Amino acid sequence: MSNREPDNLIGESTCFLEVLEKVSRAAPLNRPVLIVGERGTGKELIASRLHYLSARWEQPLIKLNCAAINENLLESELFGHEAGSFTGAKGRHAGRFELADNGTLFLDELATSSSLVQEKLLRVIEYGEFERVGGNKTLNVNVRLIAATNEDLPTLAEEGKFRHDLLDRLAFDVITLPPLRERKEDLLVLAHHFAVKMSLEMGASVFRGFSKNAEQQLFEHPWPGNVRELKNVIERSLYQTESDEPISELIIDPFASPFRPNNFSIQPKSEGKEQKVSTAADNISFPLDLKQMIQDKEIEIIQNALEESQYNQRKTAEILNLTYHQLRGYLKKYDIIET
Repeated sequence: MSNREPDNLIGESTCFLEVLEKVSRAAPLNRPVLIVGERGTGKELIASRLHYLSARWEQPLIKLNCAAINENLLESELFGHEAGSFTGAKGRHAGRFELADNGTLFLDELATSSSLVQEKLLRVIEYGEFERVGGNKTLNVNVRLIAATNEDLPTLAEEGKFRHDLLDRLAFDVITLPPLRERKEDLLVLAHHFAVKMSLEMGASVFRGFSKNAEQQLFEHPWPGNVRELKNVIERSLYQTESDEPISELIIDPFASPFRPNNFSIQPKSEGKEQKVSTAADNISFPLDLKQMIQDKEIEIIQNALEESQYNQRKTAEILNLTYHQLRGYLKKYDIIET
């Protein structure tokens, strides 16, 4: 895989291996493929694998995230434009289809495209021809289209938000990627892979592994950001760990801190009107130490929640609407129990 991006398609779970087998079968065919999966599951890596396992592997692999382009400019980015076709179009511009001729075009977030773009995509898939924006010359290309989405396209089609005929053409085959929470067997494999790579990047000679606590976190976290989130968590946790120590705790939420600003809004003073001060309890007397009072109240609430949860910290965090790491921050801050 030289001159290509690193292949992070790593795993041993049955559902993941089935996906790779399906990719290997679909890759040699000059047919469109639709990749469906949650964010961070590796849709772009699957698209690359489809290209490099095909007969087009020496030809261009062109990528475009449709959601990252303004709707008015997406048509031009895909099909190109002629000089003067719109304000600012000073010269002829080759679109992604022209650049991908004889190769593969990967379109991510395709569900965000307009009906006009969808109509032109359908024509390219069926006949291999299109016109640049502002042009009248028909261009012919030989491009394999791979599209990806995290949306439910059949439902969008039923709602009239996506063309049925385009969906039919794209769905010659559909590769649906399993989320990481369904790939429990792959968690440690992937975590070790990312940790070893990060260790080398940091100049460490060896990776010391994970503590039992870190492994427990690995299996208990639902990983809504999937493999991308796992990679970030492992790299973050490793760089904050002493080089000769195993990772003792995964830093899942980098914002977790007892000092994180709360979403309290301070009401502005109304000029010319008296402000009525109401207290939470009638027995509060002034002057008082507000910081100490708030600290005592926080400690009391956390201790009550710990008792309610039988000192299970994850349950305690849940009933306090905190993340696990935010709770641990409070426990350390107030030295409530040994953490």
